[in-house]
Amino acid sequence: MSSRPAPPSVRAPGEPLARPRDAATLIIYRGDAGSLEVLMGERHARHRFMPNRYVFPGGRIDARDSRVRCASPLAPAAAAQLGRKLDPARARAMAVAAIRETFEETGLIVGGPDPAPDRPPPRGWEGFFGAGFAPALGALSYIARAVTPPIRPVRFNARFFVVGHEHVTGEVRESGELLGLKWFTVEQALTLELAQITRRVLTHFGTSFESAAQGGARSPVPYFKWTPGGHVLIDE
Repeated sequence: MSSRPAPPSVRAPGEPLARPRDAATLIIYRGDAGSLEVLMGERHARHRFMPNRYVFPGGRIDARDSRVRCASPLAPAAAAQLGRKLDPARARAMAVAAIRETFEETGLIVGGPDPAPDRPPPRGWEGFFGAGFAPALGALSYIARAVTPPIRPVRFNARFFVVGHEHVTGEVRESGELLGLKWFTVEQALTLELAQITRRVLTHFGTSFESAAQGGARSPVPYFKWTPGGHVLIDE
C-alpha cells in the first residue's frame, strides 16, 4: 500500500472531453446495521483512473457481458430500477459485469449452479464456470448511479450494486488491480483515501443500509450528479 496517494488525474488543457463509459461496481457487505463491514482494496499506482484510492470491486462493461448464461435473472426490483434508464440487455450486462469484475479482482464468486454444465464456459469465464458456477444476478440489489466529472481524463457512467456475503463463495485473493483487500467497517472505510463519489455512495449505504439493500421496484435510486459545486443527489 502506498503511504502517499497520487493526486487525482485531471484532463489536460485542450484534451477532448471523455465520453462516460458504462461500468458496474459491487459492494460486498457482511454483518447488519450495527456491525456492517464492506470489502475494499487500493487501486494500483499505475492506474490512470483513481490511482492509490480505495474502491469497491468493479469495472467497465464488456461486449460479451449481455450474452453470458446466468444461474438466475435480475431480481424484479433491480430489473425495474435499472429499466428506468436501460434496456433489458444492457441492464443484465451491468449486473454481469459487476460479478465478473469482482471475480477478476478478488477471486470471489457471486454465483449459482451452472444451468448448462455440459456447454463450454464463456470466453474469459473459465475460472468462474470451471468452479461449477454461473453468475447469480438475482443476488444483487441496485443502489446508486454516478457519472465521473468532466474534468477527469477517464470517465464512467457507473451503477453500484450490493450483495450480502452469504451469497458469495470463495476466499479473497489480491489481484494486480486491487491491493490490500480487506473488510472495513463503514467508519473505518471513511477514513481511507477515497474518491469523492466513493465516499458519497458509502455514506449513503451506511446510513440507509436496510432500505438500500432491500429496495422495491418503485423505490427511487440515488443518482449522484456532478455539478461544479460537487455531486448533487437526485432520485432516479
